[in-house]
Amino acid sequence: MEKTLEFSDLLRLIDERSTAFRAAVAAAPSLDVQVPTCPEWTLFDLAQHIGEGRRDWAATVAAGPAPAKSAAEGAPAAPREREALSAWLAESTEQLLDALRKAGPDRGCWTWWETSQSPQTSGAVARHQLQQLAVHTYDAQITVGAPQPLPDEVALDGVDEFLSTCVATTSAWPHKPAAVDFHASEGRSWRLSLSADGARATRLPAPGTVPATAAGEDPDAADASFRGTAGELVLALYGRIPVDSLKLDGGRRLFDLLEAWDPDA
Repeated sequence: MEKTLEFSDLLRLIDERSTAFRAAVAAAPSLDVQVPTCPEWTLFDLAQHIGEGRRDWAATVAAGPAPAKSAAEGAPAAPREREALSAWLAESTEQLLDALRKAGPDRGCWTWWETSQSPQTSGAVARHQLQQLAVHTYDAQITVGAPQPLPDEVALDGVDEFLSTCVATTSAWPHKPAAVDFHASEGRSWRLSLSADGARATRLPAPGTVPATAAGEDPDAADASFRGTAGELVLALYGRIPVDSLKLDGGRRLFDLLEAWDPDA
Protein backbone atom coordinates (compact mmCIF):
# COMPACT_ATOMS: atom_id res chain seq x y z
CA MET A 1 0.00 0.00 0.00
CA GLU A 2 1.09 3.58 -0.46
CA LYS A 3 2.57 5.69 2.28
CA THR A 4 -0.14 6.64 4.74
CA LEU A 5 -0.63 9.75 6.82
CA GLU A 6 2.13 10.58 9.29
CA PHE A 7 1.42 9.67 12.91
CA SER A 8 1.38 13.34 13.90
CA ASP A 9 -1.19 14.05 11.17
CA LEU A 10 -3.38 11.20 12.42
CA LEU A 11 -3.39 12.67 15.92
CA ARG A 12 -4.12 16.17 14.59
CA LEU A 13 -7.01 14.91 12.48
CA ILE A 14 -8.45 12.79 15.32
CA ASP A 15 -8.57 15.97 17.38
CA GLU A 16 -10.16 17.92 14.51
CA ARG A 17 -12.85 15.31 13.84
CA SER A 18 -13.59 15.08 17.55
CA THR A 19 -14.11 18.85 17.67
CA ALA A 20 -16.43 18.64 14.65
CA PHE A 21 -18.38 15.82 16.30
CA ARG A 22 -18.90 17.87 19.45
CA ALA A 23 -20.03 20.84 17.35
CA ALA A 24 -22.69 18.71 15.68
CA VAL A 25 -23.92 17.43 19.04
CA ALA A 26 -24.08 20.98 20.37
CA ALA A 27 -26.20 22.05 17.37
CA ALA A 28 -28.82 19.33 17.83
CA PRO A 29 -32.26 20.40 19.08
CA SER A 30 -32.38 17.28 21.24
CA LEU A 31 -30.05 14.46 22.23
CA ASP A 32 -32.94 12.05 21.74
CA VAL A 33 -33.21 12.60 17.98
CA GLN A 34 -32.70 9.43 15.93
CA VAL A 35 -29.49 9.07 13.90
CA PRO A 36 -30.62 8.35 10.30
CA THR A 37 -27.48 6.41 9.40
CA CYS A 38 -27.55 4.43 12.67
CA PRO A 39 -31.32 4.10 13.17
CA GLU A 40 -31.00 1.98 16.30
CA TRP A 41 -29.26 4.89 18.06
CA THR A 42 -30.24 8.31 19.31
CA LEU A 43 -27.68 11.10 19.13
CA PHE A 44 -26.99 10.54 22.83
CA ASP A 45 -26.34 6.85 22.13
CA LEU A 46 -23.90 7.82 19.39
CA ALA A 47 -22.11 10.27 21.69
CA GLN A 48 -21.93 7.64 24.41
CA HIS A 49 -20.45 5.17 21.92
CA ILE A 50 -17.84 7.70 20.82
CA GLY A 51 -16.78 8.59 24.36
CA GLU A 52 -16.74 5.10 25.84
CA GLY A 53 -15.07 3.62 22.78
CA ARG A 54 -12.23 6.17 22.77
CA ARG A 55 -11.60 5.55 26.48
CA ASP A 56 -11.45 1.78 25.94
CA TRP A 57 -9.06 2.19 23.02
CA ALA A 58 -6.90 4.50 25.16
CA ALA A 59 -6.67 1.73 27.75
CA THR A 60 -5.94 -0.84 25.03
CA VAL A 61 -3.10 1.22 23.55
CA ALA A 62 -1.67 1.90 27.01
CA ALA A 63 -1.68 -1.82 27.83
CA GLY A 64 0.59 -2.66 24.90
CA PRO A 65 0.68 -6.20 23.50
CA ALA A 66 -2.13 -8.17 25.14
CA PRO A 67 -4.39 -11.15 24.41
CA ALA A 68 -7.60 -9.10 24.62
CA LYS A 69 -8.96 -5.58 24.41
CA SER A 70 -8.74 -3.51 27.58
CA ALA A 71 -11.58 -1.56 29.16
CA ALA A 72 -11.34 1.83 30.80
CA GLU A 73 -11.58 1.41 34.57
CA GLY A 74 -13.51 3.82 36.75
CA ALA A 75 -14.65 5.92 33.79
CA PRO A 76 -17.57 8.25 34.52
CA ALA A 77 -20.81 7.59 32.66
CA ALA A 78 -21.78 9.87 29.79
CA PRO A 79 -23.71 12.84 31.26
CA ARG A 80 -27.04 13.89 29.75
CA GLU A 81 -26.48 17.62 30.31
CA ARG A 82 -25.22 19.16 27.04
CA GLU A 83 -22.16 21.09 28.26
CA ALA A 84 -21.09 18.28 30.55
CA LEU A 85 -21.42 15.80 27.69
CA SER A 86 -19.23 17.96 25.47
CA ALA A 87 -16.56 18.14 28.17
CA TRP A 88 -16.79 14.37 28.70
CA LEU A 89 -16.35 13.77 24.96
CA ALA A 90 -13.33 16.11 24.83
CA GLU A 91 -11.75 14.27 27.76
CA SER A 92 -12.41 10.92 26.06
CA THR A 93 -10.54 12.06 22.96
CA GLU A 94 -7.69 13.51 25.00
CA GLN A 95 -7.26 10.20 26.82
CA LEU A 96 -6.94 8.43 23.47
CA LEU A 97 -4.51 11.02 22.09
CA ASP A 98 -2.43 10.93 25.27
CA ALA A 99 -2.16 7.14 25.12
CA LEU A 100 -1.18 7.28 21.45
CA ARG A 101 1.45 9.98 22.03
CA LYS A 102 3.03 7.99 24.85
CA ALA A 103 3.02 4.75 22.85
CA GLY A 104 4.28 6.17 19.56
CA PRO A 105 3.33 4.65 16.20
CA ASP A 106 5.27 1.37 16.35
CA ARG A 107 4.37 -0.12 19.72
CA GLY A 108 2.34 -3.31 19.54
CA CYS A 109 -1.13 -3.59 21.07
CA TRP A 110 -4.24 -5.71 20.79
CA THR A 111 -6.38 -5.18 17.69
CA TRP A 112 -9.25 -7.12 16.17
CA TRP A 113 -7.69 -7.17 12.68
CA GLU A 114 -5.31 -10.09 13.16
CA THR A 115 -5.39 -11.40 9.57
CA SER A 116 -5.66 -8.09 7.73
CA GLN A 117 -2.91 -6.12 6.01
CA SER A 118 -2.77 -3.59 8.83
CA PRO A 119 -0.21 -4.14 11.60
CA GLN A 120 -1.23 -4.65 15.22
CA THR A 121 0.34 -1.40 16.39
CA SER A 122 -0.73 1.83 18.03
CA GLY A 123 -0.11 3.59 14.72
CA ALA A 124 -2.66 1.36 12.99
CA VAL A 125 -5.08 1.99 15.86
CA ALA A 126 -4.68 5.74 15.36
CA ARG A 127 -5.35 5.33 11.66
CA HIS A 128 -8.53 3.32 12.25
CA GLN A 129 -9.71 5.61 15.05
CA LEU A 130 -9.50 8.58 12.70
CA GLN A 131 -11.86 6.85 10.28
CA GLN A 132 -14.25 5.86 13.05
CA LEU A 133 -14.43 9.46 14.23
CA ALA A 134 -14.75 10.80 10.68
CA VAL A 135 -17.67 8.54 9.78
CA HIS A 136 -19.43 9.04 13.10
CA THR A 137 -18.97 12.80 12.75
CA TYR A 138 -20.79 12.49 9.43
CA ASP A 139 -23.51 10.54 11.29
CA ALA A 140 -23.88 13.36 13.80
CA GLN A 141 -23.87 16.04 11.12
CA ILE A 142 -26.54 14.36 9.02
CA THR A 143 -28.63 13.99 12.18
CA VAL A 144 -28.70 17.77 12.61
CA GLY A 145 -29.27 18.36 8.89
CA ALA A 146 -25.78 19.68 8.14
CA PRO A 147 -23.69 16.88 6.60
CA GLN A 148 -20.24 17.93 5.44
CA PRO A 149 -17.90 16.10 3.04
CA LEU A 150 -15.12 14.17 4.70
CA PRO A 151 -11.87 16.18 4.60
CA ASP A 152 -9.84 15.13 1.56
CA GLU A 153 -6.79 13.86 3.45
CA VAL A 154 -9.00 11.85 5.78
CA ALA A 155 -11.04 10.36 2.95
CA LEU A 156 -8.08 9.44 0.74
CA ASP A 157 -6.47 7.56 3.59
CA GLY A 158 -9.88 6.18 4.52
CA VAL A 159 -10.38 4.16 1.33
CA ASP A 160 -6.96 2.56 1.76
CA GLU A 161 -7.49 1.99 5.49
CA PHE A 162 -10.90 0.36 5.05
CA LEU A 163 -9.71 -2.03 2.37
CA SER A 164 -6.51 -3.01 4.19
CA THR A 165 -8.03 -3.23 7.68
CA CYS A 166 -11.71 -4.08 7.35
CA VAL A 167 -11.69 -6.21 4.17
CA ALA A 168 -8.25 -7.76 3.69
CA THR A 169 -8.04 -11.26 5.14
CA THR A 170 -6.36 -14.62 4.68
CA SER A 171 -9.74 -16.38 4.77
CA ALA A 172 -10.65 -17.91 1.40
CA TRP A 173 -13.06 -16.00 -0.84
CA PRO A 174 -15.93 -18.48 -1.35
CA HIS A 175 -16.79 -17.39 -4.89
CA LYS A 176 -15.09 -17.17 -8.26
CA PRO A 177 -11.80 -15.21 -8.07
CA ALA A 178 -12.37 -11.57 -8.88
CA ALA A 179 -10.83 -8.11 -8.85
CA VAL A 180 -12.69 -5.00 -7.72
CA ASP A 181 -11.28 -1.54 -8.35
CA PHE A 182 -12.04 1.65 -6.44
CA HIS A 183 -11.24 4.93 -8.20
CA ALA A 184 -11.24 8.25 -6.37
CA SER A 185 -11.77 11.32 -8.51
CA GLU A 186 -8.86 12.95 -6.66
CA GLY A 187 -6.54 10.68 -8.64
CA ARG A 188 -5.96 7.57 -6.53
CA SER A 189 -7.11 4.02 -7.22
CA TRP A 190 -7.04 0.72 -5.37
CA ARG A 191 -7.66 -2.90 -6.30
CA LEU A 192 -9.16 -5.56 -4.07
CA SER A 193 -8.16 -9.04 -5.25
CA LEU A 194 -10.43 -11.89 -4.11
CA SER A 195 -9.35 -15.53 -4.34
CA ALA A 196 -8.87 -18.76 -2.41
CA ASP A 197 -5.92 -17.01 -0.74
CA GLY A 198 -8.25 -14.38 0.72
CA ALA A 199 -8.67 -10.68 0.03
CA ARG A 200 -5.72 -8.37 -0.59
CA ALA A 201 -5.70 -4.66 -1.35
CA THR A 202 -3.12 -2.91 -3.53
CA ARG A 203 -2.63 0.62 -4.76
CA LEU A 204 -3.00 0.93 -8.53
CA PRO A 205 -0.50 3.05 -10.48
CA ALA A 206 -1.66 6.44 -11.64
CA PRO A 207 -2.91 6.65 -15.25
CA GLY A 208 -0.09 7.09 -17.74
CA THR A 209 2.59 5.56 -15.50
CA VAL A 210 2.46 2.09 -17.09
CA PRO A 211 2.85 1.19 -20.79
CA ALA A 212 -0.37 0.95 -22.78
CA THR A 213 -1.34 -2.51 -24.00
CA ALA A 214 -2.20 -3.44 -27.57
CA ALA A 215 -5.44 -1.92 -28.78
CA GLY A 216 -5.74 -0.13 -25.45
CA GLU A 217 -6.85 -3.28 -23.66
CA ASP A 218 -5.96 -4.04 -20.07
CA PRO A 219 -5.15 -7.74 -19.61
CA ASP A 220 -5.82 -7.32 -15.89
CA ALA A 221 -9.12 -5.46 -16.16
CA ALA A 222 -11.27 -5.53 -13.03
CA ASP A 223 -14.48 -7.51 -12.84
CA ALA A 224 -16.17 -4.47 -11.30
CA SER A 225 -15.17 -0.93 -10.46
CA PHE A 226 -16.57 1.92 -8.40
CA ARG A 227 -15.88 5.60 -8.96
CA GLY A 228 -16.57 8.67 -6.88
CA THR A 229 -14.83 11.14 -4.64
CA ALA A 230 -12.72 9.54 -1.91
CA GLY A 231 -15.29 10.72 0.60
CA GLU A 232 -18.11 9.08 -1.32
CA LEU A 233 -16.16 5.84 -1.55
CA VAL A 234 -15.55 5.82 2.21
CA LEU A 235 -19.19 6.55 3.01
CA ALA A 236 -20.35 3.83 0.61
CA LEU A 237 -17.91 1.32 2.09
CA TYR A 238 -19.25 2.10 5.56
CA GLY A 239 -22.83 1.83 4.34
CA ARG A 240 -23.65 5.51 4.88
CA ILE A 241 -24.68 6.21 1.29
CA PRO A 242 -26.04 3.77 -1.33
CA VAL A 243 -23.42 2.10 -3.47
CA ASP A 244 -25.64 3.01 -6.42
CA SER A 245 -24.71 6.66 -5.81
CA LEU A 246 -21.25 5.79 -7.14
CA LYS A 247 -20.47 5.24 -10.80
CA LEU A 248 -20.49 1.48 -11.28
CA ASP A 249 -18.80 -0.50 -14.02
CA GLY A 250 -19.53 -4.21 -14.21
CA GLY A 251 -22.64 -4.14 -12.02
CA ARG A 252 -23.06 -4.24 -8.27
CA ARG A 253 -23.52 -8.00 -7.78
CA LEU A 254 -19.86 -8.43 -6.82
CA PHE A 255 -20.17 -5.63 -4.28
CA ASP A 256 -23.27 -7.34 -2.83
CA LEU A 257 -21.36 -10.61 -2.49
CA LEU A 258 -18.52 -8.78 -0.80
CA GLU A 259 -20.87 -6.99 1.57
CA ALA A 260 -22.55 -10.29 2.53
CA TRP A 261 -19.25 -12.15 3.03
CA ASP A 262 -18.29 -13.07 6.59
CA PRO A 263 -14.69 -14.35 6.47
CA ASP A 264 -14.99 -15.67 10.04
CA ALA A 265 -18.10 -17.74 9.38
